[in-house]
Amino acid sequence: MTTMWQRLRERDAVLTAGLVMVAVQLVWKYELVRRTFFRQDDFHYIMRGQESGLTWDYLMWVDVGHLLPGGFGISWAMSRLGGYNELLAHATTMTLQAGASLAMLRLLWVLFGPRPAILVPLGLYLITPMTVPSLSWWAAVLETLPLQLALPMALASHVLYVRHGRARHLVAACAWTVFGLLFFVKAAFIPVLMLVVTVFWLAPRGWWRLWRAWVPYAVILSAYAAVFFTGLYGSVQLNDATQTPELPDPGTAAAFAWVLGVRALVPSALGGPWQWRPIGDDYAMAATPEPLAWAGLAVAAVVVAVSLRHRRRAWAAWLTLLFYFLLADVVPVLLGRIEVLGPGVLGHELRYLAATATVVALAAGLAFIPLDGEERPWSRPLPRWRLGWVPLAAVVAAGSVWSVAAYADRPLGRTVRDYVRTAERALSQVPSGTVVLDTYVPPEVAAPVFFHEYARHSKLLGVPRPWPVTWVDELNGPLREPLTFDARGRLRPVTVRGLRVPQRTCVPVGADEVRFRLPAPLPGGVHTAQISYLNAAPTTLAVRLGGPGHAQAAAGKDLGTTYAQVHGQGADLFLRALGPDACVGEIRIGRPAPDEDGPAIPLG
Repeated sequence: MTTMWQRLRERDAVLTAGLVMVAVQLVWKYELVRRTFFRQDDFHYIMRGQESGLTWDYLMWVDVGHLLPGGFGISWAMSRLGGYNELLAHATTMTLQAGASLAMLRLLWVLFGPRPAILVPLGLYLITPMTVPSLSWWAAVLETLPLQLALPMALASHVLYVRHGRARHLVAACAWTVFGLLFFVKAAFIPVLMLVVTVFWLAPRGWWRLWRAWVPYAVILSAYAAVFFTGLYGSVQLNDATQTPELPDPGTAAAFAWVLGVRALVPSALGGPWQWRPIGDDYAMAATPEPLAWAGLAVAAVVVAVSLRHRRRAWAAWLTLLFYFLLADVVPVLLGRIEVLGPGVLGHELRYLAATATVVALAAGLAFIPLDGEERPWSRPLPRWRLGWVPLAAVVAAGSVWSVAAYADRPLGRTVRDYVRTAERALSQVPSGTVVLDTYVPPEVAAPVFFHEYARHSKLLGVPRPWPVTWVDELNGPLREPLTFDARGRLRPVTVRGLRVPQRTCVPVGADEVRFRLPAPLPGGVHTAQISYLNAAPTTLAVRLGGPGHAQAAAGKDLGTTYAQVHGQGADLFLRALGPDACVGEIRIGRPAPDEDGPAIPLG
């Protein structure tokens, strides 16, 4: 009776400690999450949700190898619940983080029983900086956190099914696998992990249970593969092309795997990377110092060697982690944008490893902790210094806290938030119908090279509803006081920066061309010409730079300004009137830009 009471007290103590660890971690991570804002893909996903109905084609679009109908469904809802709704985004993130943390506690409890040792791999998962960069990027949250929830939940249900044979556990394992697949293609590896854990660590009471489970697992994976590959080769990307994934050369593949493993995976599993490489103000990649990278590799080798010496089948745990890393983390990137950014950049991206934190914790547990009811777990007696892991755990915990604090020591979402909120306030303060030149937002908000038209102000700021202004892609014809955005998101008058041809008095322009000598020759390309006039009647100007082609610009009566997009090069600008004669004043030619000396909206 006393022994049973002691076990119950130990069980309660472990559960309480685990829940407290989860709660403390949530408070800790919320301090980072609450400072984040939307960035890059986040805006694109919400804009696309606003444009689309909740259709099959919308949900099953494959974005550069990413199939996430669940994430697109959430983005669709977000676009109708206030658009860039920080409160809802942060609540979604923390809810998923809480669910993933509790799921990991449940998996460890199911596998190893309610013993204090499970708090070690649980703590590893909760504090590792491996998951931190993805928490500051909402599009990454929509992929990685649902998988961090689904993987341990599905695996725990599968373990219960293998042990007890109850159909409800099999149904739960299938349901959680499907849930993971709705958000991240890497969830396809969940059944593989189920098989590995069963073969090496579980003793099924009748192998028919395992084969019976694999029928629905195989059906799920087959259906998913059909949908994924159909979308992969059929989805038109933002550059108007379809995808043709192919592996890079072996040297590039090996370099990426090595850098991602040695500079990202191993250091972050041991509390690193300790230093970060900023990508703008709101994101950073791992920048593990080289000496610490090699030291981390040495520590990892010692940890693996100790487990291999004492724990039966520890080799299977580490091989499981290795192959998961190669197949789930390395290969998808090799099929994606590795040729664009290269292994030297992408190899430091912890976002690719966020969901792998669950597998790292699982592998560590399997390599050192006997399963619940396991017989003869040790290949040789444990050494006297069996608590030697305590100093290592303390160092890893301290390094993790340091690394996360170093990541959070940046503006995070403040810069992008200020720009978007300022631009929204500016649009709310101008009269309806105001002409606004539709330029691209700054690259730190949404990079035009990746998001094309979705990086324009009219698109990004048109959520949750369009503004009642007149957007123009280029300046053409007589426009009344057009505005454009400055670097801070304020609206300012448009000016044309480049060359200026001043006039003492207006120059008559009739049916014959009049040459205006430019202060310097212009290179070939498209140039914006701003022409002031004082006309007795409305007319149309033909504007030519160098070559034979000309642009036409309507010019009104009396005093005004008109614009034309001129193709060509040279040091001479030619004008003629296609209707009544005109009288031309100052000419500017170059590129449109905000007038920094003009009034800003809003002020300040």
